[in-house]
Amino acid sequence: MTDNAARDNVERVARVLPAGPKAVRFVEMTSAAMTALLESDLDRAGAEVGAELTEYFLSDSARWLWRYRLNQLTARPECAGWLSKVVIAEPEGTVVGFAGFHGPPDETGMVEIGYSVDPAHRRRGYARAILAALMRRAAADARVRTLRLTISPDNAASLATIAGFGFTEVGEQWDEEDGLETIFEIPASEISAS
Repeated sequence: MTDNAARDNVERVARVLPAGPKAVRFVEMTSAAMTALLESDLDRAGAEVGAELTEYFLSDSARWLWRYRLNQLTARPECAGWLSKVVIAEPEGTVVGFAGFHGPPDETGMVEIGYSVDPAHRRRGYARAILAALMRRAAADARVRTLRLTISPDNAASLATIAGFGFTEVGEQWDEEDGLETIFEIPASEISAS
């Protein structure tokens, strides 16, 4: 057996995700909630998801996302469960942002992670808690083979957030909305789902 074959036969040890002081849970952002947000009805959207949403959910970038995800859900209902979720800090019950995936696993088993922390709650460990929870969610689905993140090369805060999670830089892409982005990936097999 060659050295390469021996390495290929070694079972990979699942990565234990970095622990942090913060815990979060997700609540599905329904079509009705996104529609309410597009109509600037924060109270109705909050009632729909059962959480007190902040003005951040009405920001221009958030409204762009709700419109995009609502169109995505209309065109592809099978995306439900993978898209936008409200992020709630536990045990406080405070809404700290939104997160999800760009869609269900594609034909190669890849999912792309997306998240945003309300500016009022940044630099407190929530982004790392969100990232860890999304990674566990993806790793628990047998269809997922690869997790992807894209980050602007000058976004030092996001680059620092992913440090220690095992992502590897695999390339760059141009995004019409965000400009140049660095692509990071990790095999799902390297993530502990627990």
